[in-house]
Amino acid sequence: MNITALITGIEYNPKLTNDLTVFDFKNFNINELPANCLINYDGFSFGLSKWVSPKRTRSYPYERVYNTLGTAKRITVIPIIKDEGKRGDRDFIQWDTISLMSLLDVFVVFAYYKRAEKHKTRRNKVTNQQFDNELVKQKISEIKNYHSSALHWNLKEIKESFPDLIQKAKTSYNTIGKQLAVEFHNEQGIDKFANQFINGVKDFMQTSRLKAQEAQNREMQTIQPKEALSTLTKATITIENYLGGKYYFTTDEIRIEKDKIYLIEAKHSRNSILPSIGDIKDGLLKMILYTNLKNVSVNGNEYSAIPVLKLTSSKLTSDISKSEIETNTVLNKRQKEILNKLFGEANENSFEVIIEKAV
Repeated sequence: MNITALITGIEYNPKLTNDLTVFDFKNFNINELPANCLINYDGFSFGLSKWVSPKRTRSYPYERVYNTLGTAKRITVIPIIKDEGKRGDRDFIQWDTISLMSLLDVFVVFAYYKRAEKHKTRRNKVTNQQFDNELVKQKISEIKNYHSSALHWNLKEIKESFPDLIQKAKTSYNTIGKQLAVEFHNEQGIDKFANQFINGVKDFMQTSRLKAQEAQNREMQTIQPKEALSTLTKATITIENYLGGKYYFTTDEIRIEKDKIYLIEAKHSRNSILPSIGDIKDGLLKMILYTNLKNVSVNGNEYSAIPVLKLTSSKLTSDISKSEIETNTVLNKRQKEILNKLFGEANENSFEVIIEKAV
């Protein structure tokens, strides 16, 4: 089953964001900062997050971005390419990542890794990769004086900065390889990535969308280890924004009741009472999208979308409702605090939360 929907804008009030530590821009070093924080730059304050890979499924980047959504202006730093060496992974940034950040009004600083350390035990692999800090600082200074939207900034950077930035990344990995006596993946992959931008952004968009659709179709065929579903009803959902940007997701479960379709994002834990806070926030980013859907259709039939975040655990012996949180003897104080905030966020943003024992 394929669901199609439209997003014309985002309205959402997050409640589970972290209290962010404030750092001053005078001593700025992106490599020494936490995954998310606040930066004070001559009275200009903004939320900052950073990714450790351009791939969205590594290290909870959505959680990092989510934690800055309570700030008036937010910036995220993403490597356009990450090569861990011939024995590791190599990932490239995808159009839909950029499109999603634009939709959330997040300014993206596209960066590359300038330094790395040789892995202590694995041949032809590197670790502790470090961004070019001067480039990141320069781009943040430009954003400080940039008065258009994050969308316009992100599109401008793709058009103007990507060709040069890709070559910098290629040269940098070449240099790191010689310095550390490490082999990286074939440079032809980077050249192929660069060729997508010769004719503008269009080829990049199309290639990324094809990869996203392929990943979407693969996920449709599998049940992830972190899922404990009460049904096996998965569906693809293709979301289009008003600019023609498309996002390809897979719902963990769907349920149709008359004119309503329940879009269920499921997070599961085998060893803890609740899924990790990273998993929960990853699910909340889906809620941000799903609560803003319009024109939700299946095979030409339109439905009213009901977003649902479902948390399951093998450690639970019974389901937990909102009214039972405070009297529940299994949950600790921190878990109760998380769930109270989560239900508050659900109430304010019109989605449902279900907490169930694993089937």
